[in-house]
Amino acid sequence: MAIEFTKYHGLGNDFILIDNRAQSQPVITPEQAIQLCDRHFGIGANGVIFALPGENGTDYTMRIFNSDGSEPEMCGNGIRCLAVFLADLEGNAKKSNQYRIHTLGGVMTPELMADGQVRVDMGIPKLLSSEIPTTLVDSNEKAISEPLEVADELWSVTCVSMGNPHCITFVEDVAAIPLEKIGPQFEHHPAFPQRINTEFIQVVRPDYVKMRVWERGAGITLACGTGACAALVAGVLTERCDRSATVELPGGSLQIEWSELDQRVYMTGPAERVFTGKIG
Repeated sequence: MAIEFTKYHGLGNDFILIDNRAQSQPVITPEQAIQLCDRHFGIGANGVIFALPGENGTDYTMRIFNSDGSEPEMCGNGIRCLAVFLADLEGNAKKSNQYRIHTLGGVMTPELMADGQVRVDMGIPKLLSSEIPTTLVDSNEKAISEPLEVADELWSVTCVSMGNPHCITFVEDVAAIPLEKIGPQFEHHPAFPQRINTEFIQVVRPDYVKMRVWERGAGITLACGTGACAALVAGVLTERCDRSATVELPGGSLQIEWSELDQRVYMTGPAERVFTGKIG
């Protein structure tokens, strides 16, 4: 049976979107997702995203298979792509420019803005080591500026969960980081029992940072929305960043705010349709 899909990207972080609203389980397997994400023998993507029926009063449910077949809890760039995909599916029947999306990382609320950007309420970051999870822990049961040995070097890292786990380290020059070499060593470090997304951050100004990322299950990507959110939180916690900042990634920039009023993190950025097709 042929399955229709649409490909979208958020700052070059690209996804295959599938209308899965007719049933509650993904219509393809993780093994099939691996094949589809292959950039030489498949469609090519960082992951496959499914738009499923909502759960617990939400409008829709989001599930993702990474390019290695693993299933992450959430994806920031992916949920912006999903919001635009849902608006395209609904067409003229669309009743709202905002959705409540059930994810394995909690309920997220993307809003389509008049300028074409998507603003997402990413929720309240989790900071306890047990919530991330990580074995790194300080006297406050968090992992803020903790030492971690990777690739025979001692790194100072801060760990944050945005519904999925992140390890952030601040560096002088992100361009000089041998990401392909050390990214996997961070991801599979014993300190992270569920593996980890790793962000390397160069603070240009308190309101402007540069970031490169190694994503758990996807490797080097051009952007990571949850990672940008986690990076800003880590920057605030370590007194390097303002509560609102531009995060520059290889694929473009995101606007991130960690609201002092409600402690929620808000991400604003683009999502664009690339092409449509059929599988099978």
